[in-house]
Amino acid sequence: MAPTHNVLIRQLPPVDRQQLLAGSESVSLALSQVLCEGHVPLSHAYFPVSGFVSLVVQIDEHPSLEVGMIGHEGMLGSELLLGIQPMPWRVVTQGAGQCLRVEAEHFRALATQSVALRSVCQRYLMVRLQQLSRAAACERFHTIGPRLARWLLMSHDRAQADVFPVTHVFLALMLGVRRVGVTAAAGAFQRQGLIAYHCGELTVVNRPALERAACSCYRADCTTYQQLMPKRPEPSRV
Repeated sequence: MAPTHNVLIRQLPPVDRQQLLAGSESVSLALSQVLCEGHVPLSHAYFPVSGFVSLVVQIDEHPSLEVGMIGHEGMLGSELLLGIQPMPWRVVTQGAGQCLRVEAEHFRALATQSVALRSVCQRYLMVRLQQLSRAAACERFHTIGPRLARWLLMSHDRAQADVFPVTHVFLALMLGVRRVGVTAAAGAFQRQGLIAYHCGELTVVNRPALERAACSCYRADCTTYQQLMPKRPEPSRV
């Protein structure tokens, strides 16, 4: 898959895109790989191409909880534009694939020079802030089934494939619920023909029905992205 299959990079004018690509390197994302620990300075900005990552937080002695997901539609490290490196979450690869990364200081320098890159990253940072806020409300007010459907749709979008690896234990951790609840909800989806699950691999069988089963947060996140991300490249230079 070509590097420009990252949506944010594709939105840049040709000159800005080539400068970013020239300063980047392609790296593989292995399943369950930790890209960054919580409260540790981020060394690179990451632009997933075919893999995707989860942002997870841990409070006291409770299990980790996913609060965000980033795939080819976005980037990890937009916070670097704020001059802030340590982030409050742990970043773990959820879907193996390829990623472009740019050293943090070089990314800041490029963003200082390029109006287009700075604008795209700032807009995406606002998308992430809204999604993080909505995730907190979703966990509080929505039940396991609709939340699970939302999570599966988010993974389906970023995996760019109908089949992806996942276990009930992992789902329970990401949703912050007991495994028995995830098993019951996933079993209901499977009986209804929405998904199929076998030996740690999940297949999305009926996406329209899965969208109908999801809570409103999934569609709200999609709408936020469509509204805030530019439809055409902005001016190239300062």
